[in-house]
Amino acid sequence: MTSQKPIKLPLSMAEVDRAAHLRLDEGYLKDAWRNAQVLQFQDEKFLSNENQLQFIEGKQLGDYQSQSDYFLGVDYVESTSLNSSSERKISTHYFVRNYVNEELSVENLRTLREIGSFLSPRDIGLSVHAQGLANWHKKHPRCSQCGAATTVISGGSVRKCLIDESEHYPRTDSAITVLVKDDQDRILLGRQKVWPKNRFSTFAGFVEPGESFEHCVVREVAEEAGINLSKINYLGSQPWPFPSSLMIAFEAVTDNPTAARPDGDEIEEIRWFSRAEMKQAIIDATLILPLDISVARQMINGWYGDDAAKDLKGAESWR
Repeated sequence: MTSQKPIKLPLSMAEVDRAAHLRLDEGYLKDAWRNAQVLQFQDEKFLSNENQLQFIEGKQLGDYQSQSDYFLGVDYVESTSLNSSSERKISTHYFVRNYVNEELSVENLRTLREIGSFLSPRDIGLSVHAQGLANWHKKHPRCSQCGAATTVISGGSVRKCLIDESEHYPRTDSAITVLVKDDQDRILLGRQKVWPKNRFSTFAGFVEPGESFEHCVVREVAEEAGINLSKINYLGSQPWPFPSSLMIAFEAVTDNPTAARPDGDEIEEIRWFSRAEMKQAIIDATLILPLDISVARQMINGWYGDDAAKDLKGAESWR
């Protein structure tokens, strides 16, 4: 049994330079806003056109508003100077307007979960950045040290307390997800109690304070499925802004597959799958897999092989 190659994760793609040095210049951001390409976001949804993000020039939305307009980065274009040397110049600025206290009066709003698999690398990078910032600002309006109100600074990347002047930065919660295999190259999937019947996925959990990723992998699988792991192999990572996670993907092998049992608390059912068994379960409609933009689905597809897109096309669900 060979180790799986690093996988291509849809939400890990990005092409825009975040240009962090520009966030500190409020005057620059105001000027850049006018001709910038702006996303509009409200309550977990983006203004979209069918399955694509819809951009609008900043000046069509009025003046730059530092408390709701967050700087996402820039695109560059190569230019040649008079002495024939090549240099990069900014071609496009990107922002998101986060609607919190006013309604975005349009019907064409879609979630990232709905359109994520249709987006280009540029738009994936922009959307996960935008949603991550918007969710953080919504949930952390006050200072964690003194409880006072905070204000948005640095183009949306920082909040500053109005009383003690402490600065607060976006929170990202690290979580592992692991594809468990046995010596026959079968994989073990579990179903949480809150999921619909036949909906299975890989095992996952949040990294605890003072814990390494590898220790978290071993602990979570032991807790949820009761088995030991070895040969832990890193596969990749991607942001998961629902609301603020970073998913770190691993594969691992168990040497006691017959001991696998659901914990009965979070995991209600577990099943071993060979490739033939998984294909048949899809045909029989007795298996529902996660959607394509999830880390879990990409790990399953990577294990299954080149025919995954064809053979595993069926019922898919988030919950």
